[in-house]
Amino acid sequence: MKNSGMKWLAFLLALALTLGSFSGFALAEELEGEDETYFEHWNMDAPALNALIDYVEAVTNEASPDFIPEKDRIATFDMDGTLCAELNPTYLEYYLLAQRILKDPSYQPDAETLEFGRMLRDHALDKSFPDGMDLLHATYAAKAYAGMTLQEFADFVTRMIVREADGFEGMTYAAAFYIPMAEVVEYLQDNGFTCYVCSGSDRFICRAYIEGMLDIPYENIIGMDVALEATNQGGADGLNYVFTAADQLVRTDRLLIKNLKTNKVLQIAQEIGRQPVLSFGNSSGDVSMHNYALYNNPYKSAAFMLVADDDVRDYGNPEKARDLKEKWDAAGFSVISMANDWTTIYGEDVVKTGSFNWLEDLAEDRIPAGGEAEPEAEEMADAA
Repeated sequence: MKNSGMKWLAFLLALALTLGSFSGFALAEELEGEDETYFEHWNMDAPALNALIDYVEAVTNEASPDFIPEKDRIATFDMDGTLCAELNPTYLEYYLLAQRILKDPSYQPDAETLEFGRMLRDHALDKSFPDGMDLLHATYAAKAYAGMTLQEFADFVTRMIVREADGFEGMTYAAAFYIPMAEVVEYLQDNGFTCYVCSGSDRFICRAYIEGMLDIPYENIIGMDVALEATNQGGADGLNYVFTAADQLVRTDRLLIKNLKTNKVLQIAQEIGRQPVLSFGNSSGDVSMHNYALYNNPYKSAAFMLVADDDVRDYGNPEKARDLKEKWDAAGFSVISMANDWTTIYGEDVVKTGSFNWLEDLAEDRIPAGGEAEPEAEEMADAA
């Protein structure tokens, strides 16, 4: 997929908004002998940081019994809540889907999809979603984006993420990356690790979002997937259709996989073909990925969990984070505290407002395609 002009606009706008405070993103500006100084936005006494440094020093030392050859230095990262903002006020992929269903003039949803979009809007702030929301969202996302070419989809994502992130001043969605975690990625890459993103979000959202912010290539990004087809394929099996110069690749409404929990392990095995030795996440959806790195591994391995405990600079929940820290400690994961371990999250010029424009921005009076009667919420969930 080629870069679009809009993608570069996103990057330039994000960079301009965070220029003064995001200078640490160009890491290793200071030198100590031949060693670059990393982690400029970490508290250097953070236990998780020291665990990571000790680990990397051990596995990159050829004289160490824990040495790992570069080809096997594989690190996997969840995206939302691990590399970038997750709750402002909801997941980025939920924000994109709500915009697509409720506001995008190029798309006219049917009654069922429109009702789902309204449910998504109305329940995001208090997170009172119905059971099974992960799969429910994935099903309706596949449907809502069906027929878009990959470039059209990337352009849609880009148009959305250049907007100011709801709940903050001085930051677009495109720039809502955790600076300290960007430092971790670069540190690992400079020490011979290959970094992969393994997200529950749509693979093509992740590709468009990460480009220009982290040096992780498209082929190292794994996510939720829908089936693709050629524009003139017409539903024919790919074995019976020849791709032509008149074709482009388009998204279909056929969900292939929601990349959470054990599905992450399966996708890593299929796409990477090597067992990771490092794993970074923030939620129960990442536990299987962590365990895959830790268990039955021929190499020394480690797993790290972020806890969203900063309610001053971000929208964390300290009480919930305390319980999660105990849980992750007991599981053998190193815990990263956003409140205690990081000197900044998004940059000093980014300010949490404590208020959201979510409901006002998504207010609408759309009429469903065909003017059908709208289904009840229970019927909508059953259909998905």
